[in-house]
Amino acid sequence: MAEKLAPEKRHSFVHNGQKVFEWDQTLEEVNVYINLPPNVHPKQFYCKIQSKHVEVGIKGNPPYLNHDLASPVKTDSSFWTLEDDIMHITLQKRDKGQAWASPILGQGQLDSYSTDLEQKRLMLQRFQEENPGFDFSQAQFSGNCPDPRTFMGGIRTD
Repeated sequence: MAEKLAPEKRHSFVHNGQKVFEWDQTLEEVNVYINLPPNVHPKQFYCKIQSKHVEVGIKGNPPYLNHDLASPVKTDSSFWTLEDDIMHITLQKRDKGQAWASPILGQGQLDSYSTDLEQKRLMLQRFQEENPGFDFSQAQFSGNCPDPRTFMGGIRTD
């Protein structure tokens, strides 16, 4: 049932008509997807993930991305992989349940409607996680959706 509440599509950050990256999120992580340029050996790519910063590039060149993150991450469980000409960066949220409007601070922010949809989806994921015998995939909110991170005392970590 939880897979019914997984992200349905990726958000795109486009700058000057070029897609910079795509991303999605769950309660616990933010996933960033970057299409890799052709004819560059995989060992030349690098990604440095810090608590509040990410740097991505090709060794010996200026970084492709070198920005602060929208929120802090757990560096010990954040990582990156290369597969099928895509760099996949998994950022483990320090604050589980926090709805991110973008992975990069001040870059490609979701509009308020999309942010609200993300918050609602994450709230339903939280309900599903806390009540595994129920199916929340068709549930809807009337009015404002509460913050999934803080609603009713916050997310349990036990």
